[in-house]
Amino acid sequence: METEQICDHIKNIKELKLPKDLLCEECIKTNSTWVHLRTCQTCGVTLCCDDSPNTHMTKHYHATEHPVVSSAMPGERWLWCYKDQVFADY
Repeated sequence: METEQICDHIKNIKELKLPKDLLCEECIKTNSTWVHLRTCQTCGVTLCCDDSPNTHMTKHYHATEHPVVSSAMPGERWLWCYKDQVFADY
């Protein structure tokens, strides 16, 4: 992971949390759909992205202040820090 201009929240991640399943746990509860999935790097929950109707991962960030998510989509390798608005490939 390139660390130039990357925030401390991302730099401090030592081991990536990977999705347990490729589904949004909150969308399943309400029989909703999602576009892409993100995995919280603090607690490991996998939820839908901002392109999805319910934006559950952003809501999770606002409720918990867990700053960093990773893409849970196969083939995508990046991190996003909500707090610092920083993107990083890994």
